[in-house]
Amino acid sequence: MSISNSEPRTTEAAPRTEHSTALRAGSIGVMGILFFVLSAQAPLTGIVGASPLAAALGNGAGAPGAYLVVGIVIVIFAVGFVAMSRKIQANGAFYAYVTAAFGRKVGAGAAWLALLAYSTVQAAMYGLYGAAFSGLLASAGLMVPWWLLALVTMAGVQVLGSLNIELGAKVLALLVGLEVAVLLMFGFTVLFRGGGPEGLSIAASFSPEAIASGAPGVAIMFAVASMFGFESTAIYSAEAKDAHRTVARATYLSVGVIAVFFSFISWMLVSYYGPSQVIGAAGAALESGDSTAFVLTPMVELFGPWAGITTGILLVTSLLAGIIAFHNGINRYLHSLALRGSLPAIVARTNQHRAPAVAAWIQTATAVVLVAPFAILALDPVLTLFSWFSGLAVAALLVLYILCSVAVVGFFRREKTAGQPWQTLIAPVLASVLLAWVLSLVVSNFTSLIGGSAETATALLVSVPVVFAAGLLVEAEVERRHKAAALGHAG
Repeated sequence: MSISNSEPRTTEAAPRTEHSTALRAGSIGVMGILFFVLSAQAPLTGIVGASPLAAALGNGAGAPGAYLVVGIVIVIFAVGFVAMSRKIQANGAFYAYVTAAFGRKVGAGAAWLALLAYSTVQAAMYGLYGAAFSGLLASAGLMVPWWLLALVTMAGVQVLGSLNIELGAKVLALLVGLEVAVLLMFGFTVLFRGGGPEGLSIAASFSPEAIASGAPGVAIMFAVASMFGFESTAIYSAEAKDAHRTVARATYLSVGVIAVFFSFISWMLVSYYGPSQVIGAAGAALESGDSTAFVLTPMVELFGPWAGITTGILLVTSLLAGIIAFHNGINRYLHSLALRGSLPAIVARTNQHRAPAVAAWIQTATAVVLVAPFAILALDPVLTLFSWFSGLAVAALLVLYILCSVAVVGFFRREKTAGQPWQTLIAPVLASVLLAWVLSLVVSNFTSLIGGSAETATALLVSVPVVFAAGLLVEAEVERRHKAAALGHAG
């Protein structure tokens, strides 16, 4: 059985109806989707932002091993996720999968959680982006408030999101390629030099003892955050070339690339400082108020001042790439909900580029609403907007992963569809258990993760079940109205 929520596909330039809802089929391949996923990860942002925290507050030299542990967990999750993608083609992956297993109400709850996760992580990125961009301009003598830069960028992202997806993929390919290149330049330079003062030690970073040292839960939390967005491979199924193969390949490729890349670069950082010195170096960077020094200082020492300036610029473009990727992903979730009748039909309308134009405007308006209070109240965009919303997004997404894994089991058991037990039962059950363990680590360390008060942490965490329940209630009301309308027509 194959389920699709989009209009019949065509690669021909069919005449556009007045209110088209079709996306541009066959417009993106494996590499295009991979760049959307890597952009959501924002590799340079993940390394510069998370590595000093994972090392100083987590398990020190064992932080690179945490990326591999999380990578293994996500690969196990991806087995069931890919199995569902072959049966269900929809540009709102979690929503479609949970709906197929448990019905529209539970599926709507999952959709609202997905919108919460993606919208808040994008808003978080706007906070860090505005601060980084403002700081970069300040170094050149230009004083521009972070919120103004964020607002102007929202307008630019809105324009890009209304164009065809191929253009977006090309822009992201360029931005992601540059940031990956500079990080690989650093990594291979340290590798070929044999590391730093203590050489290269695999055991110091990847042995079970190293991974379990210190506070491994904190490092695992940041590793999960670095994986954020890999599931967007399925969001583009309605626009993918040969969706059955493309989504599966892009999913496994993205998870493998992300896990290995982050693990390698963080290992090279540990090697540069030395396993016994890395915690002190990371802690010193955090205490200085400029945690980026943990990564930028080695860049400057190895390659000269130009490397620090270049990396600072690429940090801004890294965040911009992530913002664009989440903008596109949220658009397609809204489009999917509208096609299924859970949102007003107007939201499903596409423009002449077959892009979800109405959904794009809604997404941009949501970003303004989420970011505006932090600007109006003059709150620190990094310590509040970025920290609070990125933590909330991780918690919401982990709940979605668990729901999706359970949905895989429920769907294949209900449909009695032939399939390999590993794909349809064993891996999803194992993923559910492992993800529940990761979620427990996130919840128990949430105050440290967001850097806020216990009250703030509680309020953010409570919003996850509240949003899920709201999705259930709204969908129940939508169904009631549809039934009432149907009865009215029948009468």
